[in-house]
Amino acid sequence: MPLAIPEGPFKAYLFDCDGTIVNSMPLHYQAWKRIFLEQGCQFSEATHYKLGGMPTEEIVAMLNTQQGLSMNPAEVALQKEDYYYEIIHRLEAVPEVLEEIHRMHGEIPFAVVSGGTRESVTKSLEVLGILDRFETLVCAEDYVKSKPDAEPYLTAAKRLGVAPSQCLVFEDTAIGIQAATAAGMPSVRILQPWERVAAGQLGQLGQLGQLGSEAR
Repeated sequence: MPLAIPEGPFKAYLFDCDGTIVNSMPLHYQAWKRIFLEQGCQFSEATHYKLGGMPTEEIVAMLNTQQGLSMNPAEVALQKEDYYYEIIHRLEAVPEVLEEIHRMHGEIPFAVVSGGTRESVTKSLEVLGILDRFETLVCAEDYVKSKPDAEPYLTAAKRLGVAPSQCLVFEDTAIGIQAATAAGMPSVRILQPWERVAAGQLGQLGQLGQLGSEAR
């Protein structure tokens, strides 16, 4: 079913990638579990979804501090990505978001704004055959302050030459919605996998896209 898009008009769409365009968060968690089992690090699925949008190396550094570990963030990040690429062929799109991308492609410019690496984002979009839909990719290498800071989204708006208030953001995490709000952009929240299941069971699939709470 279509997303609930707020009234515009908007001059650009900005999409988070993991959990928003691609239903990759379960696959990323499998990769995290594998690497952290090797490292003796505790990492729950709830924490994984809570930190969605945070760059991989920042997650590793945070867990080092919390658990008194000495994992090498750069090395762990590379190994985790390798594990993700081993199962990336199983990747699927979030149907309602993909439908909106196809509907609006060519009407307004699109950008991806992600906490993932450029390589990871590119591979994910290539699996779905939609990499060419996006005018620019803003990834972990492209900014200093990550979500929930506004910098990633403001960087995308600047690249597209569109005022922040005329950009509509699609996000699945709280920190992503916070980043959009900090950038002065309205947003649509994409439900998490378990929320999608619950919505389907209740016959509420039409609510899969909800306005970000700060944008209401």
